[in-house]
Amino acid sequence: METEVAVQLKHITKRFAKVIANDDVSLDIYKGEILSLLGENGSGKTTLMNMLAGIYFPDEGEILVNGKPVTISSPKDAFSHGIGMIHQHFKLVDVFTAAENIVLGLEDEGRLDLKAAAAKINEICKKYGFHVDPNKKIYDMSVSEKQTVEIVKVLYRGARILILDEPTAVLTPQETDRLFAVMRNMKADGKSMIIITHKLHEVMDVSDRVAVLRKGRYVGSVSTSETSPQALTDMMVGHAVTLNINRPEPKDPTPRLEVSNLTVYDAMGVKRLDQVSFTAMGGEILGIAGIAGSGQKELLESIAGLQPISPGASIRYRPIGHPDAHEGLELVGKTPLQIKQAGVSLAFVPEDRLGMGLVGSQGMTGNMLLRSYRKGRGLFTDRKSPKKLAEEVIAELDVVTPGVNFPVRRLSGGNVQKVLVGREIAQSPSVLMTAYAVRGLDINTSYTIYNLLTEQKMKGVAVVYVGEDLDVLLELCDRILVLCGGQVSGIVDARTTTKEEVGLLMTRFKKEAAQI
Repeated sequence: METEVAVQLKHITKRFAKVIANDDVSLDIYKGEILSLLGENGSGKTTLMNMLAGIYFPDEGEILVNGKPVTISSPKDAFSHGIGMIHQHFKLVDVFTAAENIVLGLEDEGRLDLKAAAAKINEICKKYGFHVDPNKKIYDMSVSEKQTVEIVKVLYRGARILILDEPTAVLTPQETDRLFAVMRNMKADGKSMIIITHKLHEVMDVSDRVAVLRKGRYVGSVSTSETSPQALTDMMVGHAVTLNINRPEPKDPTPRLEVSNLTVYDAMGVKRLDQVSFTAMGGEILGIAGIAGSGQKELLESIAGLQPISPGASIRYRPIGHPDAHEGLELVGKTPLQIKQAGVSLAFVPEDRLGMGLVGSQGMTGNMLLRSYRKGRGLFTDRKSPKKLAEEVIAELDVVTPGVNFPVRRLSGGNVQKVLVGREIAQSPSVLMTAYAVRGLDINTSYTIYNLLTEQKMKGVAVVYVGEDLDVLLELCDRILVLCGGQVSGIVDARTTTKEEVGLLMTRFKKEAAQI
């Protein structure tokens, strides 16, 4: 690997009011290398890269490109120095073609020549191993195709240094392998890449070197070949951490939630779920896998009473020791309040944490109160218990907040997620549904959540876990239900299946898939 420096960050400091996001960070990025940037939530990774990409401007310090000091005050400045960032949330115009998105905003004299642009796009694709149809509309593309367009867009603009923020978050294993192959081709061509990710197995697979931030400060870097996931986690946290997902065998699993022929249409009349049937067992963790937009969101919201369901469907809840346990309680047609009044202890961690799960303007106490305000007497509500619960969640999940009444919308994304997960688990549910419970969380907190879910399972709770990391699904869950295009393409035993098998089920409907 070449050791010629492409970019130098020297004594970079960035403040947001009283919060120091980056504190005197100095970091070198070499030509022809893939550098992984690791750190816990709030360690300053994205802020640091946003300064390199021109989104933020440092309060102190300087940036050098090819040994020369530069001023990067906008993404346009970054591109002029060969720096491009591929964001986790794509910046594409759906009704435009790939070629139109790629050339959008470029200052070319004369009439735009899309034919010439398409030829250049094909040349880039051939050079690095991409597959992009320049004339295909964005709305017709898969997630991986859209990501490819984003990468080609920055290469088209001459980027030599690429920053990829959580690039595999919504990719299947096969798509991830293809992305890594392309990244290695770009590295061989002398490109420098910085990848921000929480997935340590991917760090070990694709990167040459790992740089670690802790609480806004640069801790150090290490060659990937000379480290391990355990050592990297210890560097991030500052002390030894146990990275084990404990998966005991299900103890007396019993049917808790039986879903039959569930069909759901969205507000635009598009079918999101098509005849979905499965059983969630008390005492097990049922994983839900699928590429983004396969119906995971609609599935959990339908069970929770938040989505209209087409006729012919059934969702039966079977409580322990209840007189109606044999027949079960029908949940279809009930609102969330009616479900609760029927005696169903259902906890739900939605994908939209602030839009649906929490009230951003309220503090932790107010958000805990949302779950218990009906326990108050008369005109008064019990604020002591919610405050105590908020303090327990802060201690258990290490929530970083100035206080229990500090507005949750002003917390980092990871800390907001901790508040929501902690509140729902604290309800002692009999059914616990989580949509991307560890999204945005660092590795240490993620493992804490995994172990909390396992504790719920061992108490007889039916845990339904929607996740995007297949390695975690295979380690944590007992069974995995795979969705593809709103249909169940398979239900597999997590102990015996492979990541490749699940990946195939995620991308095509297999009628012959085993139903366990």
